[in-house]
Amino acid sequence: MKQIFFITLLAFLNLQAKERPNIVMIFLDDAAYSDFRPFGNPPYATPHVERLAAEGVRYTRFHVPQAVCSASRAALLTGRYPHRNRVVNAIAPGRRGLSPEHPIIAESLQKHGYVTAHFGKWHLGDTPDTRPMARGFDQHAGLLVSNDMWRFNLVWKKEHGDVLLPYWEDGGIKIADISPDDQKNLTYWATERATRFIRSQAGKKPFFLYLAHSMPHVPLYCRDEFKGKSGAGLYGDVIGEIDWSVGEIMTALRESGVERDTIVVFTSDNGPWDEFGNHAGKTPFREHKATSFEGGIRSALTVKYPRELKAGTVNDRTFGSIDLYPTLAALAQVPLQENDTDGKNVWPLMRDDEGAKNPHRHYYISTGWNLEAVMSSDGQWKLHLPHGYRNVIRPGKDGSRGATQTLMIEESLFNLFDDPIEQKNLITRHPEIAMELRDAGANYVKKFAQTKK
Repeated sequence: MKQIFFITLLAFLNLQAKERPNIVMIFLDDAAYSDFRPFGNPPYATPHVERLAAEGVRYTRFHVPQAVCSASRAALLTGRYPHRNRVVNAIAPGRRGLSPEHPIIAESLQKHGYVTAHFGKWHLGDTPDTRPMARGFDQHAGLLVSNDMWRFNLVWKKEHGDVLLPYWEDGGIKIADISPDDQKNLTYWATERATRFIRSQAGKKPFFLYLAHSMPHVPLYCRDEFKGKSGAGLYGDVIGEIDWSVGEIMTALRESGVERDTIVVFTSDNGPWDEFGNHAGKTPFREHKATSFEGGIRSALTVKYPRELKAGTVNDRTFGSIDLYPTLAALAQVPLQENDTDGKNVWPLMRDDEGAKNPHRHYYISTGWNLEAVMSSDGQWKLHLPHGYRNVIRPGKDGSRGATQTLMIEESLFNLFDDPIEQKNLITRHPEIAMELRDAGANYVKKFAQTKK
């Protein structure tokens, strides 16, 4: 009788393990909201992302809490706000990154039986205890910082000297200092390792793949087979190779027989770096990267999960990147404590269940250490606190950086449902809404007042 019980229990546990989804997170760098169809109508084709959207759900109101590389990545992987992580702006080489006291999704999944891999850009620290393989990843290959933090960037070189930009692989340095020819292969190398990982793990333990491309962050590079093929300049060519990469990932999942059992997440860390003109993407919203306007913090998001998400649908429910960790953890049957993340499990929203409500009351948006905006959790109301922001007055061309000016915005209340480009200040019409959001912002600042160091 005992033997039958244990056999039944073992079969149940095996069934549970099989039911736990694989997770593939594709995270771009500085991609604009409209860079890929069907979110926009760019002058080049993106058939693989279009197919991903047709087979999944397109989310139109997905936000990051800070529109800068390191801050956005830390928030994504920890489910915590930048002030709590103490990671704001972009981390320079040699500076300590995300502290191990803040657990990331890879560590939680790894502890609960997942095989994990990160390929591409990291940018959460290059000191030993902050590198990917010290943070829950079984495999890793890529850059530990942005691809412009190298000696071929004359502005960077002037400020930092001849700092080497190494390419890392599985805990060691493979290339001591990458060259322009190496940059051409960054998207390919990350994709090749990612597809190899999928094929090697399929049908075994559940896996988590974090594929964080260095592109389309400047400087722009792609392989020769994509150069000139988009008909829309180098930026279009780079997007074309990223689209190819998405196709390779989906093919690997399909051919490995795990497509139905895999959650695929495709989005960007923030909006475009407008200062670089034709080497940046386009957004229908106001402003760009490193601002708290929608052009900086609203990212296109597509999620495919055949088991539970209806293919080819559009979802306009509001949620944030801090919610992905707790949501994916719940789907992976990984227990979290209430205070482990600032984010919440928003799967009922993502599935568009009838009557589903956002478990948050507000979302908080910052630039650097400054809290700059507070948004209602339904995404309708957004209060900008008074702050300065960088505005482009002359875009650069072909890789050169343009000119900017600092503008100021007064306390302003926008109805994003009616005015997503944030033009009409309604603060005098709805003072009670402004007061609620202002008070929420004050409580947030008070809560995190001791985190800045």
